[in-house]
Amino acid sequence: MSKLKIGFIGCGGIANQKHLPGMAQQKEYVDLVAFCDLIPERAEKAAKEYGTPDAKVYTDYHDLLADKSIDAVHVLTPNIAHCEITVAALEAGKHVLCEKPMAATTADAKKMLEARDRTGKMLTIGYQYRHFHENTVARKVVADGWLGDIYYAEATYLRRRGVPTWGVFTDKSKQGGGPLIDIGTHALDNTLFMMNNYDVEYVVGTSFEKLGRLLDPEHQGQVSFMGDHDSWNNETYDVEDSAVGHIKMKNGAVINLRASWAINMAEEAGGDNAAHVLLCGTKGGLDTLAGRVRLNHVIANQPTISWVGNQVRGFIPGFSQGPAPVSKEHDIWVKALRGEGDLFVTADQAFVVTKILDSIYYSSKHNKPVYFDAEGMPIFD
Repeated sequence: MSKLKIGFIGCGGIANQKHLPGMAQQKEYVDLVAFCDLIPERAEKAAKEYGTPDAKVYTDYHDLLADKSIDAVHVLTPNIAHCEITVAALEAGKHVLCEKPMAATTADAKKMLEARDRTGKMLTIGYQYRHFHENTVARKVVADGWLGDIYYAEATYLRRRGVPTWGVFTDKSKQGGGPLIDIGTHALDNTLFMMNNYDVEYVVGTSFEKLGRLLDPEHQGQVSFMGDHDSWNNETYDVEDSAVGHIKMKNGAVINLRASWAINMAEEAGGDNAAHVLLCGTKGGLDTLAGRVRLNHVIANQPTISWVGNQVRGFIPGFSQGPAPVSKEHDIWVKALRGEGDLFVTADQAFVVTKILDSIYYSSKHNKPVYFDAEGMPIFD
C-alpha cells in the first residue's frame, strides 16, 4: 500500500503538542504534505519541521481541500470552526480527525454526522484521554464485571487556577464556552465510554462566570500551559470559569459533571489537573483520582480497597521527554485509514458528549432542565 497523504488545518498549540509529533511517528505509512493556518508563519514552521520536502502551505483551507491527492485531514481549529471545515473536508472526499469537542453546538455536530453518512468517509474526534493507562485499566475492570450495574458516576476535571491563556480559549465567539467544553468534555467522554451508556433522559446544569472576571490574574498562582504566560485578561474574559451538570440516563443512572479553570477549591489528594472518573455499581466502585485505578469492593464479606496496576503518566506526544512511546490515538487512526482496524472514538459517541454540554449551557441560561426525545435529541424550546 502506498503512503497516505495527510493535511493539517490549524497549526497552533494542539497541532504542535499532539497531532504533528504523533503523526510524525507514523512516517512509515503517511506523508505529511499540506499545512494550513490563518497565520502563515505557523503553517510554514509546521511544514519545515514535519512536512515532506515538497509540502504545501496554505492560509485558506479550501485550497488545501482542493488537492485531490490528500487522503485525510486533521481539523485543529477553534471549536466554532470545526463543523464548517469538517463538513467541507468530508465532502471533498477526505477522511477527518477533528479535535475535541466535536462541535460547539448540537446543530453543528449533527451536520458533521450527516456529512459523514452522506459521503461515506471516516470521522473521528480527538479524545486522547481514553488512551491513558488508568482509563484503559478502568474500562477493563468494568468489562470484567467487578462493578456490576453502574448507577452513579462523577466526571471531574477541576483546575484551581489553570486558565489557558494561549490561543482563543477565553473568547466565547471562537470557542463556544470555557472549561466545560474544553476539559469537562474529556471527563464526560471517559465516563460515558466506561459506562457504555449514551441514552440520556435529561440534563440540568449551571455555568459560573465569576473568578475569571474578578480575580487579579497576575497574582493567583496560575498554572502555565504550553509555555504561555501566567495571566489572562479579565476584561476580555467572556466564558465561564466553572460549570456543573447533572445528567440522568434513561436506565436511571446518574452522572454528575464538574469542570473548572478557576475555582476556590483545594486540590483533592492525588489530583494532578487531569480528568478523573468515579463509578459506583452494585458490586463495587472505582475512581481514577490518583492517576491509578482504586477499586472498592468486597472480599470475604469485608469492604476492601485495592489498587489495580501501577501509575503510568498520561502521554501526549509533544510533552514527552526523551524517546516517546507511540501515540495510541494516531496509531489507531492510521491503522483505520489503512483498513487495518476500526476507529476507537466514533463520531456518534462524541455527538452525545456535545449534546450534553450544549444542554448544560442551555439549562444554565434558561434556568430549566433539558429533556431528550425518543431519538436522543435535546429539546431546546
